[in-house]
Amino acid sequence: MGVRADKIFVNLPVKDLNKSIDFFSKVGFEFNAQFTNENATCMVISENIFVMLLVEDFFQTFTKKEISDATKSTEVIVALSAESKEKVDKIVNKALAAGGKASNDPIDQGFMYGWSFQDIDGHLWEVIYMDESVVDPDQELTGTNVK
Repeated sequence: MGVRADKIFVNLPVKDLNKSIDFFSKVGFEFNAQFTNENATCMVISENIFVMLLVEDFFQTFTKKEISDATKSTEVIVALSAESKEKVDKIVNKALAAGGKASNDPIDQGFMYGWSFQDIDGHLWEVIYMDESVVDPDQELTGTNVK
């Protein structure tokens, strides 16, 4: 077995931290106050998944590279799983109502359903539901595990 990590922290640059907190609060996410100040906040996705929203100037201190303008180019799509198709729709509809933009139309492949949005900084988020009963747990993960 390869390398495994216990938690993931995705770091995203944001233009206005308070507006981003307001947006993601309306979507339904919570924040860890211990890791929140004027430069950053820790958005809790689950007990092991976190998104650090960092003001662009602060984000820049972690890299010598130029920060991408997420409204014009994409480097990453943050994909989250949901427990049902209805939950996918609920999350994306909340994001759209909070000021996010539509990214792609919903995609329904029967065993997998997804829909995506752009947050207020242009970062892409995809929310997916997958019927795990069609995934063979005895198969090695190769991307072709559908029965």
